[in-house]
Amino acid sequence: MPDCIFCKIIAGEIPCNKVYEDEHVVAFHDIQPQAPVHVLFVPKKHMVSLQAMEAGDEVLLGHMMKVVAQQAQALGVSQGYRLVSNCGASAGQSVDLLHFHLLAGRNLQWPPG
Repeated sequence: MPDCIFCKIIAGEIPCNKVYEDEHVVAFHDIQPQAPVHVLFVPKKHMVSLQAMEAGDEVLLGHMMKVVAQQAQALGVSQGYRLVSNCGASAGQSVDLLHFHLLAGRNLQWPPG
């Protein structure tokens, strides 16, 4: 998508503080962190949200969850973190590309807001 900021990051058009990349997913630090550790995990396949999943996408999402767990370990936060994906504007989704926020490094309150 030409106007998608995450697609531009994936394409290397916008720099980021990348922590991980493979053929399916890229992970980078959020530029407006909400916790001491705030990393975004973005699939390279453009899909708006979980609601836009197609047949076969569960393989990609399973891979993403494995990458999240591996990166939580690498970041030193595997003992406690929150993983969030907002679906739709009313839930706080501001970029129309599925992504997961890994938040850690402080006590996270519940309910989240």
